[in-house]
Amino acid sequence: MTGKLSSMTGFARAEGAHEGWRFVWELRSVNGRGLEWRARLPAGFEALDPEMRKLAKAKLVRGTLNIGLNLRRDAASSAYTINQAMLGEVIAMVEKIRLQTECAPPRPDGLLALKGVIEQAEEEVSEEGRAALYEALLATFAEAIDALAAARRKEGEAMGAVLAGHFDMIEKLTGAAAANAAAMPAAIRDRISAQLKELLESAVPDDRLAQEASLLAIKADVREELDRLASHIEAGRALLEKDGAVGRDLDFLTQELNREANTLCSKAQDMELKRIGLDLKRVIDQVREQVQNIE
Repeated sequence: MTGKLSSMTGFARAEGAHEGWRFVWELRSVNGRGLEWRARLPAGFEALDPEMRKLAKAKLVRGTLNIGLNLRRDAASSAYTINQAMLGEVIAMVEKIRLQTECAPPRPDGLLALKGVIEQAEEEVSEEGRAALYEALLATFAEAIDALAAARRKEGEAMGAVLAGHFDMIEKLTGAAAANAAAMPAAIRDRISAQLKELLESAVPDDRLAQEASLLAIKADVREELDRLASHIEAGRALLEKDGAVGRDLDFLTQELNREANTLCSKAQDMELKRIGLDLKRVIDQVREQVQNIE
């Protein structure tokens, strides 16, 4: 089982309506260092931004949000007016033409059909009406934020299962390294001692060979690295069970795991142990890729 991990990627859409207004919120989120914000609001609705931020911060901790608002009014809420200036210019042009050539006078419907003569005027919105519209917009935005958070949790749950499998593999490889007979201090000491005797033959006393072999064996001992790997695995599993934003902690833990795997590879005096260390690095890198997207 894993806790309530959340991804930083997701999408949500919420629609609403209020007294002749119709609107659609679209929210997309991707990875981000903190909670970053990119909102595209219609002109005149910038005052929504501070309240939107409060609603988002109550549900989300990290990620880059891209927010769009599509807002329009029903046709019944709009009035049509005649652009008197434009109409006057058109009539003057028609009269000028009639002076130059014989033609029938223009019909009203023809004049009104000309572009720019009739304009659609938005009905003025009172302060009370605008406040009510803002409230409706924010209520629908809150629904969109809830939907986005739910989508991110769903993806986070799937990612948690993948990470749990990776930690199982790291534990298995750590156990294989610990069980490797070539990693035991006595085996390391004997192998190094044999190598020194082969290189130096009988020119160095046995007690000196034993001393040098012991020093090299201590440097090649990987038991501390294996103990720390086991401790990190336990810490990683605890983070998967923890609610809230744990992405930064998991990322730091991945760095620690990779450090121990690197040291294991550098100390390994046996090809099998080195292979295990390389497999550890490969799985740890997979963990690192996953946690970059955890909130």
